[in-house]
Formats: sequence, C-alpha cells, structure tokens
Amino acid sequence: MYRFLRIDFFRLAANKLIYAMLSDKGRVRRANEDACAASPASDAYVVCDGMGGAAGGEVASHLAVETFLAHLAPNGTPHTRIQSRIDAAVQAANQAIFQQARQTPQLTGMGTTLVGLLHAPIVAKGEEPGPKRSARNHTNARATDPPTLWLVHVGDSRCYLKRRGNLKLLTRDHSLVEEQLRAGQITAQQAAESPMRNLITRAVGSQTTVEPEIHGHRPHPGDLYLLASDGLNRELTDEAIAGILSEIPQNPKKSDLHVACKALVDAANQKGGGDNITVLLVAVHPA
Repeated sequence: MYRFLRIDFFRLAANKLIYAMLSDKGRVRRANEDACAASPASDAYVVCDGMGGAAGGEVASHLAVETFLAHLAPNGTPHTRIQSRIDAAVQAANQAIFQQARQTPQLTGMGTTLVGLLHAPIVAKGEEPGPKRSARNHTNARATDPPTLWLVHVGDSRCYLKRRGNLKLLTRDHSLVEEQLRAGQITAQQAAESPMRNLITRAVGSQTTVEPEIHGHRPHPGDLYLLASDGLNRELTDEAIAGILSEIPQNPKKSDLHVACKALVDAANQKGGGDNITVLLVAVHPA
C-alpha cells in the first residue's frame, strides 16, 4: 500500500494528457442542464448533470463545475493526501449549491451529478521513484507505483477507460436501479428498461454533505478516459461506445478527440437524444 508522506512533493511528469469535450441539449430537452470543463493548469476534468428543473439543473451543474475546479487550482501548498484535496473540492461544490438553493426559493431541490479526473503524479522529494526502467518499459505503470490519476464521482455520470482496445466502466452508478441490479432483484435488461433508472441515490448539493467515491488509477500511455453524462449511455450501449472510440488513432491529436466527441453525441442523438448529452475525452501520451 502506498503511504502518503508529510514532506514536500514535486510533480513527476511521467505522462501528459490531451482532452476534448462537447455538450449538447439533445433532441427532446429545451435546455442543457449539463456542464463540463477542464483546467489544464491543475490537470483536472469534470462533467456534471444537473437536476431540479431547467433553471435549477443548469445553475447546479455550472456552479459545481466552477467550484470543483477552483478548489483544485494549484496554490503552491503541498498536499499529503490527494483524496482529501478532492473530497474538499466536492464538499465545497456541495455547499455552494446547497446554500444557493436555500437563498433562492425557485432553486429549492436542485443538485447535480459529478464525475471528474485529477492528474496528480507525485513522488517524495529526495526519494527515488523506483528501480530504473528499461528502454522497453519506461513509460508503463507498475503495480508498485503510486496512483497518479484520481477519479471521483457522485451520481450516475460515468467514467470509462479504453485500454489496448478494451472498454471498461470504472464507475458504479449511485442509483436505485444499480442497487436493485447488484442485489439481484432485477436483470441487466430490466435495469436498462426500468422507468426508475433516472432516480439517483447521491447528488451534489441536495444535502448538507455528500459522500463521493474516490479511487486512484495508474495510467498507461495510450489510455483513453471518457467522462459522460447519462444522456450518452441511455442511448448507446457500451459496445456502441467502444466502436466509436476504436476509430481514434493510437496516438491521437486533439482534433481526433474532437471528432470522436462529435461522433458520440451524434450517435446518441440518432438514437433519440432523449436527454442532454455531454462527453469529455482525456488521452494519455508519454511525456
């Protein structure tokens, strides 16, 4: 287990990230209650899907995105626990939304999902990062390496990882249907068709505090991460998403990611576009 040390840290530039994003209101909704943003300065990326009506949902998602990224901005202060830093950013977003709803009656009950990535590669100052890599494996993450990419989520917005041609869902929906599925009360097919699949069990801003899930990952060059609101996976199967992502070159340019974002949104709209659709792609390149 990696032990976080109470000493100074410096950034270890093992990989660099490139990204692209796109948000669309879909073909049914009159407004877009989703929000997405990236902060290259802090290597942070986030997608939020608001709830609480057209006005409340839009306010909640944008307030969450802005507050979350603001609290992850570099400030020169060393952090001994990345999880605490991310949790503090989520709690700040939660408080901002909760307080805004209390002050504005027409926004009562608003909240939002949140899924985000933070690239925070660190090693202890003065310590060796590990045995010397060979020319063949110098860019690949080892099982003994500390996590350098941190994933946080609340609600049913998702994060997928495409690695070596395989697509994997990294998040588990905080939803009633997901709980029923895990308990064996319904099948995957019933879950996909359930009229209650839009009921989430956790949201940012709906209560005084919120419990995010935070997990560390070890990115490999060639990895592709997809953050998305549920407007994407409501219309497209994981197989369909994987097929679109397979068209992205192995070492993509930002323009390639933009093309893939548009292809994902267009495909979801072609299937009906029943909800807002937001996608954010993050590709890992060797530095």
